[in-house]
Amino acid sequence: MPRGRRKRRREIKRVPRSEAFLPEFDRGAVPEGLVTRRQLRDMGLSPGGNDGPVAILRCKWCSYRPQWSCNHPTRGFLLRVDLAVPKRVPTLAQEWALDRAMAARQTCGDCGRRFFFCLSKKLGCCIECFDGTPVDPSSYLAPAASAAHRLAA
Repeated sequence: MPRGRRKRRREIKRVPRSEAFLPEFDRGAVPEGLVTRRQLRDMGLSPGGNDGPVAILRCKWCSYRPQWSCNHPTRGFLLRVDLAVPKRVPTLAQEWALDRAMAARQTCGDCGRRFFFCLSKKLGCCIECFDGTPVDPSSYLAPAASAAHRLAA
């Protein structure tokens, strides 16, 4: 009987915390003025003038190993709040373009109804047009009444 392949253990690269490139803080011990990108987004700010992270927010597993630097993918990078700038507001033309793109994904090509969710690309139409399953009327907008013709005269 053939033997299965053995998984090789990945070599752990540990760096002492004293030799880390950026200062590291445990959760709950972060000084004022340093936040993560997600916290900046919640405040309505973007990184703006931050050239990069100024510190690292250690993951929960590394709080048990205070002598080692955190190199896990769950660590967070901390940015300065004073260098952050307000988020840009989209122009009206950008909002129209996004609405047209979403309308193309939400509109059934067969019946012309615009749903409040994106339709399946695999089906190519709404479920009612595909197999006759009734759709809840509160899940779509009725198609606009089309004119008999679009000619000027």
